[in-house]
Amino acid sequence: MVLAENLRRAIGVLSETLRILPATGGAVEYLQRPDAEEVDDERINSGVDIVDEFAETNPPSSAATNIFVPPKFRREKHLFRFFLDGSLRTYFLGTGVERGRSFPIMLAQIGASCVRRSDTGQLSLHRNESRVLLLAPKGGDGISDGVWEDLRALNSPDLAFQVIDINQHAVNVAKGEIDPRNKAGGVARNRMHELEIEVIDSADGLLSENSWMILDGAVKLTEFVNTPSLIGVAKSFSKKPQFHFSGSLPQRHIDVTGLLEGLEFAHRTPAFASYGGKVAFWYLRLWPYKHLDYPLMGVIKVELPTPKTQPAETDLVNELSRCLIGERSVTPYGQDPRWHCHLYPIFCAESATKARFMTGEVLLGHVRWPAPTGI
Repeated sequence: MVLAENLRRAIGVLSETLRILPATGGAVEYLQRPDAEEVDDERINSGVDIVDEFAETNPPSSAATNIFVPPKFRREKHLFRFFLDGSLRTYFLGTGVERGRSFPIMLAQIGASCVRRSDTGQLSLHRNESRVLLLAPKGGDGISDGVWEDLRALNSPDLAFQVIDINQHAVNVAKGEIDPRNKAGGVARNRMHELEIEVIDSADGLLSENSWMILDGAVKLTEFVNTPSLIGVAKSFSKKPQFHFSGSLPQRHIDVTGLLEGLEFAHRTPAFASYGGKVAFWYLRLWPYKHLDYPLMGVIKVELPTPKTQPAETDLVNELSRCLIGERSVTPYGQDPRWHCHLYPIFCAESATKARFMTGEVLLGHVRWPAPTGI
């Protein structure tokens, strides 16, 4: 397997040219806390702290208005036919030391999959892509140019294995982020989003007003995704936005919790504008909160690209919401703790991506650092 051989050779180059302080056992999965999807939504939507504009043609009089959208199931209208999800796993391999400089060495597995659903409900794999990334800083406080060129020579022509400079590619990394591990994780997530865009483009010509795609997450990835007949659905989302609207309510400034705490099952919020009207977004409750652990469980955030900065048709927002509620069953209950806001075809796309990832045991078989001496 070329990918595995390139990874072993890269580990060999690092072992021969740097002093390595290995992670315990060779590699440790690096888990971002708090919830990585919420952090991603905060980073992507970092400029959307104040929301003060509606984004639908027939808006209500108040931002706190809840709009009833009874479920519409596939037998009545099969609107969503493509479901796309990107996934990643990052690992801390160890600390490299070269000429008095120390820096983390990270590995990431990224992937994106799209499943297609037929009118009978059968799911098939439309596209499935994956990559392995070796992440480290180059120059400055990182790896010297000579060692870096030896590593870059191992990049595979099909891009399945790539060596990435986290300093050069630090796009969509939180402002002020100085922890190189988090920085590497942000770069890996950015590359995952680029892969998602590649998979979205593969459905060109297959989407229409009667054949929509659901993207797991925001519609602003490395760039705005303006593909027609596509929405983004976020299972976790930023709690930072403040909604500033005039109206008859005493409380005119509402935070996300205040906006959603009274949202009933099969109801949505108004559609709000973000990014100068380029995106319309709203919140939708898929499950009653009576038997859930937390009031915001069972709520998703829906994003609709509006590249012409025109408000979305209210009838379209209602129709999309009704069909989304119709997607709440079958659920991955018991298989994923996010079942209350997970759409089953998205869960299947995520499972297809992760099935192509190397397991921790296989990964450890390729990451063999020499035993540290004199450290």
